[in-house]
Amino acid sequence: MSQAEERPREKLARRGPEALSDAELLALLLRTGSVGRSAVEVAEGLLRDLPEGVGAGFESLRRVRGVGPVRAAALAAAAELARRARPDPRPVVDSARTAAGLVPASVRAARKEHFLVFCLNARRQLVHQEVVSVGTISASLVHPREVFFPAIAQAAAAVVAVHNHPSGDPAPSAEDREVTRRLQRAGELLGIPLADHLVVSDGGWFSFREQGLL
Repeated sequence: MSQAEERPREKLARRGPEALSDAELLALLLRTGSVGRSAVEVAEGLLRDLPEGVGAGFESLRRVRGVGPVRAAALAAAAELARRARPDPRPVVDSARTAAGLVPASVRAARKEHFLVFCLNARRQLVHQEVVSVGTISASLVHPREVFFPAIAQAAAAVVAVHNHPSGDPAPSAEDREVTRRLQRAGELLGIPLADHLVVSDGGWFSFREQGLL
């Protein structure tokens, strides 16, 4: 290894990793350069071709000049380790209580019924929430297509339906029960199951799942 290629390692030893540029840090992961190019030059080319850096994924990394499949695998592994080390800010919706806690206070206290959909990924993390319908003081008319349109757009693995009762009583109405059955059937057809349907109010919440109605 040439002296130029050893320089980032020596710099890190003297001043710490925070003193290195992105290209120098990448050069340490690459370890060596390619024919006619130092590791730093290969790293600079990678960052120029792929602004997202090692997060670009294995296939994109391996096509960068001077990288190849072996180094691409090492870079992709480093990116995944970094991702796992970061706390994921997306909440895990693993219970009706958790879902109810995510309903905005403005919706709970709204004077008209609002119908929301929570889109969940395969890990039950909330990836998107959207108000899909606003009704009257006593009713929120919603069609399954309105609920599942954002779910399809977000490639959701499951959805939680939520709507408020301005009356303050979260007990479900006959219409709420019928809407739940329709959403459940639609979810089964689409392969995006209805994980729960919550009715919320200032006075509490009702879960169709917890009450054995789903």
